[in-house]
Amino acid sequence: MIHLITGGSGSGKSAYAEEWLMCHKGNDSKFPCLYIATMMPYGAETKKKIERHHRLRAGKGFQTLERYTDLAGLGIPENQGILLECMSNLAANEFYHEDGSMEEVGSTCERILKGVSYLVCKTPCLVIVTNEVNSDINSYSSETEQYRNLIGRLNQKLGQMADRVTEVVYGIPVVIKE
Repeated sequence: MIHLITGGSGSGKSAYAEEWLMCHKGNDSKFPCLYIATMMPYGAETKKKIERHHRLRAGKGFQTLERYTDLAGLGIPENQGILLECMSNLAANEFYHEDGSMEEVGSTCERILKGVSYLVCKTPCLVIVTNEVNSDINSYSSETEQYRNLIGRLNQKLGQMADRVTEVVYGIPVVIKE
């Protein structure tokens, strides 16, 4: 099963994803749920955010795996479920290079979807958190527009693959697809 969870920044989607997976995982307590964290700890702000997420997950039975790129290359232990947090960070990590250059949108999308397909084969329940990035009408740089295009493509493909899609709005989960 794939459950795609989307929402805006600060919508409560991460907390909902954790809670949903904990309620829907299997009963085998010897295998934990895996939390694949994709946010690179670049500076003080991201490090604070990562620490906050660690605190919020504490005691919930997750085994955290830090993975910033190349999901298909990740060794996955037996588990009851995987929470991939979050697609927008993973996409940025795969798309942008340290030297300022960018990958091509199509090949980046394919590589990420290959990684997601790999995860699907390794777990009975995959929960993917993503961000809604195309709801505003602001104008952005061409580089940012390419990134938004990538996220939009990924979200569409993931929504098609998913058994369930939920948007979290103001902390309220709204089921889009079931």
